[in-house]
Amino acid sequence: MNEKSKTIIREEILGLPKEMQEAINSFPWERISKDIGEKYLLNEGEIETFQLETASFLLGLVDEDSYSINIEEEVGVSKEESKKIAEEAFQKIFIPINNLLEKNIKKNLQNNNPNWQQSINFVLSGGDYFTLLENDNEDDKV
Repeated sequence: MNEKSKTIIREEILGLPKEMQEAINSFPWERISKDIGEKYLLNEGEIETFQLETASFLLGLVDEDSYSINIEEEVGVSKEESKKIAEEAFQKIFIPINNLLEKNIKKNLQNNNPNWQQSINFVLSGGDYFTLLENDNEDDKV
């Protein structure tokens, strides 16, 4: 993938939640997508297009159904081949990144231990996040 595309993708990743950023950045999805493209005998331009479509899915810009269709239309492969490529991308890229994301979220939840009063106040406030901030400040005063 060219440097301009990499830079744009990195900037877009910065707009994602922290756990998602960590999962995507810690996984070699670019190399794996290139390997998948080479397996299906895509040329360099087609591989780059496939990688951009993969990044679009990672960033949440396209859904699962559109991903396969975009590979077919943008990369220029048959419908059957695009489904095979998409399935391999799900197995080798998206599912492992999703697993990393779940792991990151669970890790962060363990480190963040809200008390029962914060939870009750949050529910009673109708979901007003400012009550959590106010309670944190009150806890600091005690």
